[in-house]
Amino acid sequence: MPEILLILHNIRSTHNVGSIFRTAEGFGVSKIILSGYTPYPTIPNDTRLPHIREKLAAQIHKTALGAEAMVPFEYTEQLNLSDIKTTGYRLVALEQSPKSIILSGYKSPQKLALLLGEEVAGIAPELLDQCDDIIEIPMKGQKESFNVSVAAAIALYQLAT
Repeated sequence: MPEILLILHNIRSTHNVGSIFRTAEGFGVSKIILSGYTPYPTIPNDTRLPHIREKLAAQIHKTALGAEAMVPFEYTEQLNLSDIKTTGYRLVALEQSPKSIILSGYKSPQKLALLLGEEVAGIAPELLDQCDDIIEIPMKGQKESFNVSVAAAIALYQLAT
């Protein structure tokens, strides 16, 4: 089973973040990095205003059901993908792209950092350019994409087994 690091960059919804924490715990994700404007649970020396911190933590907890206390995580405003790559992770974006590999045809490396991006706009091109691989979940219906928390679950199921 590969070691999986999950990167949530500019995810807007606390409910998506909570759901991804719960899914990550179920698939044995080693750590989650939350970055940009992604909401995050309370951290040591949290500088957010108390009422904002408490509101966001409660909303995340509502869908995470305690998984936010079980999966190690960190928050960083500025995402530095090169730092992650230097620790031996293969950086893989989950995104629709002309360069993407269909998820079912992708073989997980031993250390994998899976990047998830904005709910509507996806992963910014400058971040995609830094990734080693781009994987995609094929769509059979008329919608163009899955909800980010659903996509994370589908990808983790395939990548973690």
